[in-house]
Amino acid sequence: MFPSIGGILILDDIVGFIGDDECREFAIPYIKRIFNAFESKINFFHNDAQGLISTPYLKEMNVNLYNFSFEHSMKEIRELAGSEIALIGNLPPRDILALGTPEQVREETSKMVHDFGDKNRVIWSCGGGMPQDVTTENINAFLETISKEVPKL
Repeated sequence: MFPSIGGILILDDIVGFIGDDECREFAIPYIKRIFNAFESKINFFHNDAQGLISTPYLKEMNVNLYNFSFEHSMKEIRELAGSEIALIGNLPPRDILALGTPEQVREETSKMVHDFGDKNRVIWSCGGGMPQDVTTENINAFLETISKEVPKL
């Protein structure tokens, strides 16, 4: 038993497969209800399917941390989500992090950071989730590049 709830994580890719009308009717009210059920500091929503429909509604759903598909750019998601939502992403997990060379990981990570530009409210990661069999060398290449590219706050 925990004395309090510090954060809530909802993983719901189904939201990425419905249209705007269905999102407003079936997803938003229920996700909002879940996040509002507890006094939590972190309301973390994961949708690594097509997240463009639900992203404009994140604030309304009381989401403050969002992990999305690498198929969407950080800029695109930031524009839709707004500046108050923290983003997690967005290196392609399979094709770059798992299957790429350390040099490809460095190049794509650097490109990701520079293309986005905004370094506020971001947890640099892979988009969607960590795949199996990522090498230690690729993880280290990612971490070293982030350390070099992103100034300490």
